[in-house]
Amino acid sequence: MHTIETRLAKLARDGDRHAFAEIVDLYKDKIYHLSYRMLGNAQEAEDVVQETFIRVYKNIKRYDPTHKFSTWIYRIGTNLCIDRLRKRKFTAYSLDADQSDGEGMDGYSVLAAKDPLPEDQLTLSETQQQIREAISKMPEKYRSVIILRYLEDMSLQEISEVLDMPVTTIKTRVHRGREYLRKRLDHAKLI
Repeated sequence: MHTIETRLAKLARDGDRHAFAEIVDLYKDKIYHLSYRMLGNAQEAEDVVQETFIRVYKNIKRYDPTHKFSTWIYRIGTNLCIDRLRKRKFTAYSLDADQSDGEGMDGYSVLAAKDPLPEDQLTLSETQQQIREAISKMPEKYRSVIILRYLEDMSLQEISEVLDMPVTTIKTRVHRGREYLRKRLDHAKLI
């Protein structure tokens, strides 16, 4: 059984630009939502979408049609997000606020904004905002599995394939991530 994505990927591997454009149309919003949920920044999410499709285009010949295309593309997008989160953490620790790049930007001004966009604030309920904030503060190893499991609705097996980890590790991280969220949300109710 071949999905439409698998057929499109095969056509794209053979140089069909229209097939690649259809792949972009099918996945651009999904990768954007994944990226935005992981990074909490619209501009960075857009950058990840672009980087994801550049990598897909450059590496389409490496795609193995015996595996789900969605797993392959989500792995690329998720890894790009994780790389950005790691760089962000490194940047936060290594930059001094007094250092400037000569253009009036200090180290902290290049870090991604964590505040929700105004239009997002209007549409999110208070509970949703608390959940989103708690997810954004989770350690990245739990954040990625929670987002993939509950917001992208992936199975444990699919997450295992996307993150290239054993299912048992994924189960443990989902459990610990849920516990982390429960504690954060219980704490938020007490305040």
